Amino acid sequence: MSKNNFSTEVSSNSSVHVPVLLHEILDTFREVLQKRASVESFWYLDGTLGGAGHALAFAKAFQDKIGKKLNVIGLDRDQQAIDRARELLKGNTGQLILENENYRNLDKILDKHQIPSVDFLLLDLGISSDELDNSGNGFTFLKDEPLLMTMGDPATYPFTAKDIVNGWKEEDIANVIFGYGEDRYARRIAKRIVEYREKKKIETTMELAEIVKGAVPAFRSFGKKPIHPATKTFQALRITVNDELGALKEGISKGFARLAPKGRMAIISFHSLEDRIVKEFFKEKKETGEALILTKKPVTAVPQEIAENPRSRSAKLRIIEKK
Repeated sequence: MSKNNFSTEVSSNSSVHVPVLLHEILDTFREVLQKRASVESFWYLDGTLGGAGHALAFAKAFQDKIGKKLNVIGLDRDQQAIDRARELLKGNTGQLILENENYRNLDKILDKHQIPSVDFLLLDLGISSDELDNSGNGFTFLKDEPLLMTMGDPATYPFTAKDIVNGWKEEDIANVIFGYGEDRYARRIAKRIVEYREKKKIETTMELAEIVKGAVPAFRSFGKKPIHPATKTFQALRITVNDELGALKEGISKGFARLAPKGRMAIISFHSLEDRIVKEFFKEKKETGEALILTKKPVTAVPQEIAENPRSRSAKLRIIEKK
């Protein structure tokens, strides 16, 4: 089956989240299959399962290349994503292990199922289109939703975005927006948030978006595409609520430790903070002689993919192979 056929099968199913950089990841996956003398116990771990688009494509590629079904481990903090993926992947895999779990705890899941190592590990970071459109947890300012920004059950979180904007000190809010959103208007935004909450509690996404919009001079531009002034604030709050950078550092370390020899780890990041962590980790493993970096520069989407899937515009793919 050709690369184009994979794209057609995945994209033709409207229930499948459009996978970012699918062709590029399938290329490196096939290279792993070519190098393996035996694939009897081949395991693919998807630490950010989401809509399961990548997992489905990998399963089809494995079936086409090997003539057998791929063993899949899928993790996601969203139970609804796990439930949808179970239906989508049913009958397309060998052993299928799906767990409602943060990928930072992948070692616990592998131990639970007595799987010593995996052969390919994928992390597609950030937030999926499904979560943006359907979670109702306040990831987007395009809908008026409760200001939560939790990727899992809010009851399991120590705090939500609503807690941050209504209860944290002005300086701490500013530090979050500047540190994780890299927004030069962070202090102005934090000041406006504190002024607003003295009169009324901030409850919804659109309410917060309007507060931020009123704190900055005007819409800024990225190339020819305008960026809403609340974009970086929402990113910063989401990263903080979900401890995304902490999870990334822990997850890639544990993931690399559980890679089989000649196994590969592919990571798709969507902003500079994530990419910097991945880049430095890969560099460290290369310098210690534990791995080969297969992407001297991050792989980015071609113009056609960006036109078809705007989410891919900021995606950066880095791949490492364990020696």
